[in-house]
Amino acid sequence: MSSTAGQVIKCKAAVAWEAGKPLVIEEVELAPPQANEVRMKILFTALCHTDVYFWEAKGQTPMFPRIFGHEAGGIVESVGEGVTELKPGDHVLPIFTGECGKCSHCNSEESNLCDTLRINTERGVLLNDGKTRFSKNGKPIYHFLGTSTFSEYTIAHVGCVAKINPAAPLDKVCVLSCGVSTGMGATLNVAKPKKGQSVAVFGLGAVGLAACEGARMAGAGKIIGVDLNPDRFNEAKKFGVTDFVNPKDHDKPVQEVIAEMTNGGVDRAVECTGSFQAMIQAFECVHDGWGVAVLVGVPNKDDAFKTHPLNFLNERTLKGTFFGNYKPRTDIPSQVEKYMKKELELEKFITHSVPFSEINKAFDYMLKGESIRCIIRMDA
Repeated sequence: MSSTAGQVIKCKAAVAWEAGKPLVIEEVELAPPQANEVRMKILFTALCHTDVYFWEAKGQTPMFPRIFGHEAGGIVESVGEGVTELKPGDHVLPIFTGECGKCSHCNSEESNLCDTLRINTERGVLLNDGKTRFSKNGKPIYHFLGTSTFSEYTIAHVGCVAKINPAAPLDKVCVLSCGVSTGMGATLNVAKPKKGQSVAVFGLGAVGLAACEGARMAGAGKIIGVDLNPDRFNEAKKFGVTDFVNPKDHDKPVQEVIAEMTNGGVDRAVECTGSFQAMIQAFECVHDGWGVAVLVGVPNKDDAFKTHPLNFLNERTLKGTFFGNYKPRTDIPSQVEKYMKKELELEKFITHSVPFSEINKAFDYMLKGESIRCIIRMDA
């Protein structure tokens, strides 16, 4: 691959030309990496709901044409000036948030919110010069989350690229670069349930199931899955869920239902829907005195959280988290090692697989609620 270093690469990419329209496989040009940038050959990528949300243009001012994708695994093809941590041939996971290693957040043991490289959904260019590296017929194509992995080759800032064990199967560990780490870390790193405690998880999509998996790994005694779709309960059992609550089945607030089930409330709650109503329910369903609720889902910009101050005075705690409080370059390689040691199961998150030429099927599966994670094979 080093023969292409410093050169413009022509490669195939799935381009979103318009909001909500099927992606089109196009031959695009990708410029060489600039200072502090890494160019990678993507071997496997997965579809996350965030890709769908912004493809539908529900969460932003529409920005097209654009190459989506941010959950992936690949191999370094070349590096730009100043990059010493990575070299061609390294196996890596590009990640939608970063770790510059220099700011106050990166130097804090309590935060992973890098000042320079934290997620920015509105940015369609790279930081170095405010321009895109992708183009077609001389016209720029926007990036997404600094990763744009729905392309055979892509470029990211070095601070957003985690070097991992080359023996790890990229078609499995690629899911650690977003959803699984976000949900699992929300439970293990932030909620921190003790062995035998009860945990309620709101939303049983990929992130919520990962939060359930984190509760199972922590030894939770009761794991309550809360979702409006009853079809998700059987699947959720694989992730440790012991009880299922569908708010539509009850004529009282779901927090009251959970309080009755658990003698006053659960010890921990993790909200993974983005619904501000679910956020309120998650907070109000935890036990007074020691209950902790963790918010993971991203709300709409006009949403407001409303609860009575007594819920805080009665010693309930509300926390937020971002990417499960994992620092991308420092912590994600160790999560890959957990998988390699069979301490972490990833296969059960992967329900579908499609060749790159059929990437739109992955969108169909997700929109129909049929998939947890669909792996897209870039070489097929």
